[in-house]
Amino acid sequence: MGTIRLRLPESLQRAARALAEKEDISLNQLITLALAEKVSALMTEEVLGQRAQRGNRKKFQRALDKVPDVEPADQDRL
Repeated sequence: MGTIRLRLPESLQRAARALAEKEDISLNQLITLALAEKVSALMTEEVLGQRAQRGNRKKFQRALDKVPDVEPADQDRL
């Protein structure tokens, strides 16, 4: 496991410490979880972008053409 020295603004450090205490976890664990979440989100965005590049409009339209033309159920309405 690696070590990183991190300088944070006092206000952010106080807020992070308070949140870590509220969640009953260490500040280190809170920062690790937050960083993992951000890395995951950015990687997901990249993967989805790559998949979108492989998309095919004609295949998409053919798939949509197979969907029955019916009104949505009440619970599916916005």
